[in-house]
Amino acid sequence: MGEHVVAIDVGGTSMKGALVDRLGRVSALERRPTGRSATVVEDIRRFAGDLIAHGDAAAVGIAVPGLVDSVANVALYSANLGWRDVPAADFVPDGVPVALAHDVRAGGVAEGVYGAGRGVTDFLCLPIGTGMAAAMVLGGSAYAGSRGWGGEIGHTPVWPDGEPCACGQRGCLENYASASAIARRHGGGLTAEQVVAAADEDPVAKRVLDEAVEALGIGLATYTLLLDPALIVIGGGLAGAGERLLAPVRAALASRLAFREAPPVRATAIGPHAGMMGAAILAWRAAGHPDAGSDWS
Repeated sequence: MGEHVVAIDVGGTSMKGALVDRLGRVSALERRPTGRSATVVEDIRRFAGDLIAHGDAAAVGIAVPGLVDSVANVALYSANLGWRDVPAADFVPDGVPVALAHDVRAGGVAEGVYGAGRGVTDFLCLPIGTGMAAAMVLGGSAYAGSRGWGGEIGHTPVWPDGEPCACGQRGCLENYASASAIARRHGGGLTAEQVVAAADEDPVAKRVLDEAVEALGIGLATYTLLLDPALIVIGGGLAGAGERLLAPVRAALASRLAFREAPPVRATAIGPHAGMMGAAILAWRAAGHPDAGSDWS
Protein backbone atom coordinates (compact mmCIF):
# COMPACT_ATOMS: atom_id res chain seq x y z
CA MET A 1 0.00 0.00 0.00
CA GLY A 2 1.35 3.40 -0.95
CA GLU A 3 2.12 6.07 1.62
CA HIS A 4 0.37 8.78 -0.41
CA VAL A 5 -2.52 9.38 -2.72
CA VAL A 6 -2.58 11.73 -5.68
CA ALA A 7 -5.21 14.47 -5.46
CA ILE A 8 -6.11 16.69 -8.42
CA ASP A 9 -8.64 19.53 -8.58
CA VAL A 10 -9.49 20.41 -12.20
CA GLY A 11 -10.66 23.97 -12.84
CA GLY A 12 -11.71 25.73 -16.00
CA THR A 13 -8.32 27.37 -16.50
CA SER A 14 -5.91 25.52 -14.20
CA MET A 15 -5.43 22.30 -12.25
CA LYS A 16 -4.01 21.88 -8.76
CA GLY A 17 -2.44 18.56 -7.83
CA ALA A 18 -0.37 17.08 -5.01
CA LEU A 19 0.59 14.02 -3.03
CA VAL A 20 -1.30 13.73 0.26
CA ASP A 21 -0.40 11.29 3.04
CA ARG A 22 -2.64 9.61 5.64
CA LEU A 23 -2.27 12.60 7.98
CA GLY A 24 -3.31 15.12 5.33
CA ARG A 25 0.20 16.42 4.75
CA VAL A 26 0.73 17.80 1.26
CA SER A 27 3.85 17.43 -0.86
CA ALA A 28 4.78 17.88 -4.53
CA LEU A 29 2.09 20.57 -4.88
CA GLU A 30 1.87 21.75 -8.48
CA ARG A 31 -0.40 23.83 -10.68
CA ARG A 32 -0.78 23.35 -14.43
CA PRO A 33 -3.00 24.91 -17.11
CA THR A 34 -6.11 22.86 -17.82
CA GLY A 35 -5.53 23.05 -21.56
CA ARG A 36 -7.80 22.74 -24.55
CA SER A 37 -10.88 20.53 -24.56
CA ALA A 38 -9.44 18.27 -27.26
CA THR A 39 -6.54 17.25 -25.01
CA VAL A 40 -7.81 17.90 -21.49
CA VAL A 41 -8.42 14.24 -20.56
CA GLU A 42 -4.92 13.31 -21.65
CA ASP A 43 -3.53 16.38 -19.84
CA ILE A 44 -5.12 15.20 -16.60
CA ARG A 45 -3.88 11.65 -17.17
CA ARG A 46 -0.33 12.95 -17.70
CA PHE A 47 -0.55 15.14 -14.61
CA ALA A 48 -1.69 12.16 -12.52
CA GLY A 49 1.12 10.03 -13.91
CA ASP A 50 3.73 12.67 -13.16
CA LEU A 51 2.51 13.01 -9.57
CA ILE A 52 2.46 9.22 -9.14
CA ALA A 53 6.09 9.19 -10.24
CA HIS A 54 6.98 11.33 -7.18
CA GLY A 55 6.04 8.50 -4.80
CA ASP A 56 4.23 5.23 -4.29
CA ALA A 57 0.59 6.34 -4.63
CA ALA A 58 -2.19 4.10 -3.31
CA ALA A 59 -4.90 5.75 -5.45
CA VAL A 60 -5.87 8.92 -7.30
CA GLY A 61 -8.71 11.28 -6.45
CA ILE A 62 -9.89 13.76 -9.08
CA ALA A 63 -12.36 16.61 -8.53
CA VAL A 64 -13.89 17.95 -11.75
CA PRO A 65 -16.56 20.50 -12.67
CA GLY A 66 -19.75 19.68 -14.51
CA LEU A 67 -22.06 16.72 -14.11
CA VAL A 68 -20.52 13.70 -12.34
CA ASP A 69 -21.88 10.25 -11.51
CA SER A 70 -19.72 9.33 -8.51
CA VAL A 71 -21.38 5.92 -8.14
CA ALA A 72 -20.59 4.87 -11.72
CA ASN A 73 -17.30 6.86 -11.53
CA VAL A 74 -18.02 8.74 -14.76
CA ALA A 75 -17.59 12.40 -15.71
CA LEU A 76 -20.90 12.78 -17.53
CA TYR A 77 -20.67 16.27 -18.98
CA SER A 78 -18.72 19.52 -18.83
CA ALA A 79 -19.57 22.31 -21.23
CA ASN A 80 -16.44 24.29 -20.36
CA LEU A 81 -14.03 21.35 -20.66
CA GLY A 82 -15.76 19.76 -23.63
CA TRP A 83 -16.19 16.17 -22.46
CA ARG A 84 -19.08 13.77 -22.18
CA ASP A 85 -19.30 10.31 -20.54
CA VAL A 86 -15.61 9.96 -19.63
CA PRO A 87 -14.90 6.97 -17.32
CA ALA A 88 -12.69 7.81 -14.35
CA ALA A 89 -10.14 5.24 -15.54
CA ASP A 90 -9.43 7.42 -18.60
CA PHE A 91 -8.00 10.13 -16.34
CA VAL A 92 -5.26 7.97 -14.81
CA PRO A 93 -2.55 5.51 -15.90
CA ASP A 94 -3.80 1.97 -16.43
CA GLY A 95 -4.59 -0.04 -13.34
CA VAL A 96 -4.49 2.80 -10.80
CA PRO A 97 -7.50 2.97 -8.39
CA VAL A 98 -9.33 6.24 -8.91
CA ALA A 99 -12.21 8.14 -7.32
CA LEU A 100 -14.01 10.85 -9.29
CA ALA A 101 -16.04 13.62 -7.67
CA HIS A 102 -17.77 16.89 -8.46
CA ASP A 103 -15.37 19.67 -7.45
CA VAL A 104 -17.78 21.52 -5.17
CA ARG A 105 -18.99 18.34 -3.46
CA ALA A 106 -15.35 17.30 -2.95
CA GLY A 107 -14.77 20.63 -1.22
CA GLY A 108 -17.81 19.97 0.97
CA VAL A 109 -16.40 16.57 1.93
CA ALA A 110 -13.14 18.24 2.98
CA GLU A 111 -14.91 20.92 5.02
CA GLY A 112 -16.93 18.21 6.76
CA VAL A 113 -14.01 15.95 7.51
CA TYR A 114 -11.52 18.47 8.84
CA GLY A 115 -12.65 21.99 7.98
CA ALA A 116 -15.34 24.42 9.14
CA GLY A 117 -17.97 21.66 9.10
CA ARG A 118 -16.00 19.14 11.15
CA GLY A 119 -18.33 17.25 13.47
CA VAL A 120 -21.45 18.59 11.70
CA THR A 121 -23.56 16.07 9.78
CA ASP A 122 -25.87 18.52 7.98
CA PHE A 123 -24.49 21.72 6.48
CA LEU A 124 -24.31 23.73 3.29
CA CYS A 125 -20.94 24.55 1.74
CA LEU A 126 -21.29 27.44 -0.72
CA PRO A 127 -18.19 28.57 -2.63
CA ILE A 128 -18.75 31.99 -4.16
CA GLY A 129 -16.65 32.27 -7.29
CA THR A 130 -17.20 32.84 -10.99
CA GLY A 131 -20.38 30.81 -10.63
CA MET A 132 -22.28 29.38 -7.67
CA ALA A 133 -22.94 25.74 -6.91
CA ALA A 134 -23.15 24.25 -3.44
CA ALA A 135 -22.28 21.07 -1.63
CA MET A 136 -25.27 19.87 0.34
CA VAL A 137 -23.90 17.69 3.13
CA LEU A 138 -26.76 15.60 4.50
CA GLY A 139 -26.21 12.91 7.11
CA GLY A 140 -22.47 13.31 6.69
CA SER A 141 -22.44 12.70 2.92
CA ALA A 142 -22.45 15.12 0.00
CA TYR A 143 -25.86 14.79 -1.65
CA ALA A 144 -25.81 14.66 -5.46
CA GLY A 145 -29.52 14.17 -6.17
CA SER A 146 -31.20 11.64 -8.44
CA ARG A 147 -29.29 12.72 -11.57
CA GLY A 148 -26.25 14.51 -10.20
CA TRP A 149 -27.69 18.03 -10.35
CA GLY A 150 -28.07 18.50 -6.60
CA GLY A 151 -26.62 21.73 -5.24
CA GLU A 152 -27.35 24.11 -8.14
CA ILE A 153 -28.30 26.86 -5.71
CA GLY A 154 -26.88 29.50 -8.04
CA HIS A 155 -29.78 28.91 -10.41
CA THR A 156 -32.53 29.17 -7.85
CA PRO A 157 -34.51 32.30 -8.75
CA VAL A 158 -34.42 34.92 -6.02
CA TRP A 159 -36.28 37.51 -8.11
CA PRO A 160 -38.54 35.75 -10.65
CA ASP A 161 -38.75 38.87 -12.83
CA GLY A 162 -35.07 39.74 -12.44
CA GLU A 163 -32.16 39.81 -14.84
CA PRO A 164 -32.02 37.11 -17.52
CA CYS A 165 -29.44 34.45 -16.75
CA ALA A 166 -27.24 32.57 -19.20
CA CYS A 167 -28.98 29.37 -18.06
CA GLY A 168 -32.24 30.58 -19.66
CA GLN A 169 -34.03 31.50 -16.43
CA ARG A 170 -34.51 34.93 -14.84
CA GLY A 171 -33.44 36.32 -11.49
CA CYS A 172 -31.00 33.57 -10.56
CA LEU A 173 -28.98 33.97 -7.35
CA GLU A 174 -25.75 33.60 -9.35
CA ASN A 175 -26.70 36.63 -11.46
CA TYR A 176 -26.52 38.87 -8.39
CA ALA A 177 -24.20 37.29 -5.84
CA SER A 178 -21.44 35.43 -7.68
CA ALA A 179 -18.04 37.10 -7.84
CA SER A 180 -18.36 37.59 -11.59
CA ALA A 181 -21.83 39.14 -11.21
CA ILE A 182 -20.69 41.56 -8.50
CA ALA A 183 -17.80 42.75 -10.69
CA ARG A 184 -20.02 42.97 -13.80
CA ARG A 185 -22.84 44.83 -12.06
CA HIS A 186 -20.43 47.40 -10.63
CA GLY A 187 -18.99 48.06 -14.09
CA GLY A 188 -15.97 49.95 -12.84
CA GLY A 189 -13.25 47.46 -13.67
CA LEU A 190 -12.97 46.24 -10.06
CA THR A 191 -12.84 42.65 -8.88
CA ALA A 192 -15.63 41.44 -6.61
CA GLU A 193 -13.31 41.63 -3.61
CA GLN A 194 -12.49 45.24 -4.49
CA VAL A 195 -16.19 46.06 -4.83
CA VAL A 196 -16.81 44.72 -1.32
CA ALA A 197 -13.87 46.71 0.04
CA ALA A 198 -15.07 49.92 -1.67
CA ALA A 199 -18.67 49.72 -0.50
CA ASP A 200 -18.23 52.25 2.34
CA GLU A 201 -17.09 55.02 -0.03
CA ASP A 202 -18.45 54.03 -3.47
CA PRO A 203 -22.26 54.30 -3.74
CA VAL A 204 -22.38 52.02 -6.79
CA ALA A 205 -20.33 49.38 -4.95
CA LYS A 206 -22.65 49.71 -1.95
CA ARG A 207 -25.76 49.19 -4.08
CA VAL A 208 -24.26 46.16 -5.85
CA LEU A 209 -23.10 44.63 -2.56
CA ASP A 210 -26.43 45.30 -0.85
CA GLU A 211 -28.29 43.57 -3.69
CA ALA A 212 -25.87 40.62 -3.61
CA VAL A 213 -26.33 40.27 0.15
CA GLU A 214 -30.12 40.48 -0.16
CA ALA A 215 -30.07 37.79 -2.86
CA LEU A 216 -27.91 35.57 -0.65
CA GLY A 217 -30.27 36.15 2.26
CA ILE A 218 -33.24 35.00 0.17
CA GLY A 219 -31.44 31.98 -1.27
CA LEU A 220 -29.99 30.83 2.04
CA ALA A 221 -33.30 31.33 3.86
CA THR A 222 -35.03 29.10 1.33
CA TYR A 223 -32.37 26.44 1.78
CA THR A 224 -32.57 26.74 5.57
CA LEU A 225 -36.33 26.29 5.62
CA LEU A 226 -36.19 23.26 3.34
CA LEU A 227 -33.25 21.33 4.80
CA ASP A 228 -32.56 22.82 8.25
CA PRO A 229 -28.75 22.88 8.09
CA ALA A 230 -26.77 23.17 11.32
CA LEU A 231 -24.24 25.40 9.57
CA ILE A 232 -23.58 27.35 6.37
CA VAL A 233 -19.96 27.54 5.17
CA ILE A 234 -19.03 30.26 2.67
CA GLY A 235 -16.01 29.52 0.50
CA GLY A 236 -14.54 30.53 -2.84
CA GLY A 237 -12.55 33.64 -3.60
CA LEU A 238 -15.14 35.99 -2.11
CA ALA A 239 -14.79 34.34 1.31
CA GLY A 240 -11.55 36.32 1.54
CA ALA A 241 -13.67 39.43 2.16
CA GLY A 242 -14.28 38.02 5.65
CA GLU A 243 -16.69 39.82 7.95
CA ARG A 244 -17.27 42.61 5.44
CA LEU A 245 -19.33 40.03 3.57
CA LEU A 246 -20.27 37.49 6.23
CA ALA A 247 -21.72 39.92 8.78
CA PRO A 248 -24.31 41.43 6.39
CA VAL A 249 -25.10 37.96 4.98
CA ARG A 250 -25.88 36.73 8.50
CA ALA A 251 -28.15 39.73 9.06
CA ALA A 252 -29.92 39.26 5.70
CA LEU A 253 -30.49 35.57 6.40
CA ALA A 254 -31.85 36.23 9.90
CA SER A 255 -34.21 38.91 8.56
CA ARG A 256 -35.82 36.35 6.23
CA LEU A 257 -36.54 33.82 8.99
CA ALA A 258 -39.49 34.91 11.11
CA PHE A 259 -40.09 31.89 13.36
CA ARG A 260 -36.71 30.20 13.74
CA GLU A 261 -33.09 31.09 14.36
CA ALA A 262 -30.69 31.26 11.46
CA PRO A 263 -27.89 28.71 11.33
CA PRO A 264 -24.36 30.03 11.90
CA VAL A 265 -22.56 31.33 8.82
CA ARG A 266 -18.79 30.77 8.76
CA ALA A 267 -15.95 31.18 6.30
CA THR A 268 -14.17 28.15 4.88
CA ALA A 269 -11.39 26.73 7.04
CA ILE A 270 -9.56 25.27 4.03
CA GLY A 271 -9.60 27.95 1.37
CA PRO A 272 -8.70 27.36 -2.28
CA HIS A 273 -7.40 23.81 -1.73
CA ALA A 274 -10.75 22.44 -0.51
CA GLY A 275 -11.51 20.57 -3.76
CA MET A 276 -8.05 19.03 -3.89
CA MET A 277 -8.15 17.93 -0.25
CA GLY A 278 -11.61 16.46 -0.76
CA ALA A 279 -10.22 14.51 -3.71
CA ALA A 280 -7.47 13.21 -1.43
CA ILE A 281 -10.00 11.98 1.14
CA LEU A 282 -11.99 10.20 -1.56
CA ALA A 283 -8.79 8.67 -2.96
CA TRP A 284 -7.88 7.23 0.45
CA ARG A 285 -11.38 5.80 0.72
CA ALA A 286 -10.99 4.23 -2.74
CA ALA A 287 -7.75 2.70 -1.47
CA GLY A 288 -9.63 0.96 1.36
CA HIS A 289 -9.52 3.53 4.18
CA PRO A 290 -13.16 4.52 4.85
CA ASP A 291 -12.24 6.78 7.78
CA ALA A 292 -9.66 8.75 5.82
CA GLY A 293 -9.25 12.28 7.05
CA SER A 294 -10.82 11.73 10.47
CA ASP A 295 -7.50 12.26 12.22
CA TRP A 296 -6.34 15.21 10.10
CA SER A 297 -5.62 18.39 11.99
